[in-house]
Amino acid sequence: MVSLDGKVALVTGSSQGIGAALALALAAAGAKLVVSDVTDALNTAAAIKDRGGEAVATIADVTDNASLAALVATAEQNFGPVGILINNAGVFGTLDLKPLTQITEDEWDMVFRVNARGVFQATKAVIPSMKRAGGGAIINISSGTILRGAPMLLHYVSSKGAVFAMTRSMATELAVDNIRVNSIVVGFTASRSVLAHPMMMEKIRPHTLNARMIKRDMTPDDICGTAVFLASDASAFITGQAVNVDGGAVTY
Repeated sequence: MVSLDGKVALVTGSSQGIGAALALALAAAGAKLVVSDVTDALNTAAAIKDRGGEAVATIADVTDNASLAALVATAEQNFGPVGILINNAGVFGTLDLKPLTQITEDEWDMVFRVNARGVFQATKAVIPSMKRAGGGAIINISSGTILRGAPMLLHYVSSKGAVFAMTRSMATELAVDNIRVNSIVVGFTASRSVLAHPMMMEKIRPHTLNARMIKRDMTPDDICGTAVFLASDASAFITGQAVNVDGGAVTY
């Protein structure tokens, strides 16, 4: 089993869905967790503690530098310098499917502010702490839509394409500080927010299932093994990479 013993991990957007599953998986591998979201992530922290792990929860906005500084300070005060960051916070499940001609500039800016700028800001906020830790691993959550050019979600697809590109650039720049940066390119996942979105389940799910080699819904737990591996020393010589986790829907 891959071990994260002694590591301090921070997972954004971890009150539910993919973020909560990732936090639980890192904790099960031995990491001490700081879980955060714009809403209360206490349930995730409680679930970790119920399974014998260590965790604290805090409210944080990845688009606000003061909020991010407080988040990193919470991690250091409770556990020590941050060694793992998963940039999971993002907007998807609440978006309406619509042609690009109907996407407003305000919608575009909102999606990019959270999905792309939030990754930049959270990464920037954690770098000093990772340097104090002697290095670390950053995992950015991207999307398989960038490989297929999925329609009706141009703002989302474009923002996740930015995450893919930022990962490569961040990895190049941060390697000197022993900080590795990789991304997970995630397929259409039946998370709670997606299951509650009838249009996405009706329009996207059938096409995705048909395209996959593994003919079942993808769940948040399907991402966890890859995330734990990329967060661990088992992947110590891997950086700047995008790992596609989608049941074989896209091969490249």
